[in-house]
Amino acid sequence: MTNHIDLATIKLDLGGHTEARAKKGEACLMELVAIFAGVPYSDHPSCTSPVLGAFGRALNDGLDDERRQRLVPFIPRLVDTAGDPTADQIRAWMATDWLVRTFAPIWLHKAGLTDRADELAGLPELTSTELAQRAQPVIEQARAAAKDAGATWAEDAAWAAVDAAEDAAWAAGGAAWAAGDAAGAAAWAVGAAGDAETTAELLESALALFGRMCNVRSAVPA
Repeated sequence: MTNHIDLATIKLDLGGHTEARAKKGEACLMELVAIFAGVPYSDHPSCTSPVLGAFGRALNDGLDDERRQRLVPFIPRLVDTAGDPTADQIRAWMATDWLVRTFAPIWLHKAGLTDRADELAGLPELTSTELAQRAQPVIEQARAAAKDAGATWAEDAAWAAVDAAEDAAWAAGGAAWAAGDAAGAAAWAVGAAGDAETTAELLESALALFGRMCNVRSAVPA
């Protein structure tokens, strides 16, 4: 049974909060999911997929106060997403694929490394350990090119892509880590982009990814 808190009055905040404060509508994303769902109070609510929870916590704590409020509409969408390990694996690979084929290329393009950016963007969609392993040399070459060019932020983006691909390849044990990597990298990048156009592009892309991840459900026979 959900606690119908008024989403219009919510203010998402950084860090941990008391349950009493959360019931007044001021807390972090996942604490407010627990209040909304009527489950035991926690920033790891039992009703939410651990992969989606990791993504949500990282974005909540990484974004600034104004941009953090963009997460409010996700509160009801995160309810009743737990208990589906197949869906969680799909979600983790979606986050990993986004880091490798969307996030890292944006930074490589900013560094003028267009060929390396296009190579990453042109990889097949990463949906399995085998595909991630095949992509690893291309990711490593992009990271090395960024390092040689002295583009620290592009190198960091490539490192994030490498880490997430490795985490997702750990199957269920690494799924939440991979999603957290993606969300943390996205939040960092929004603050580090340095220009309004790139900041907006990264934020909108990360929020769209979060929405697609929320929509994933395993195919269950009728």
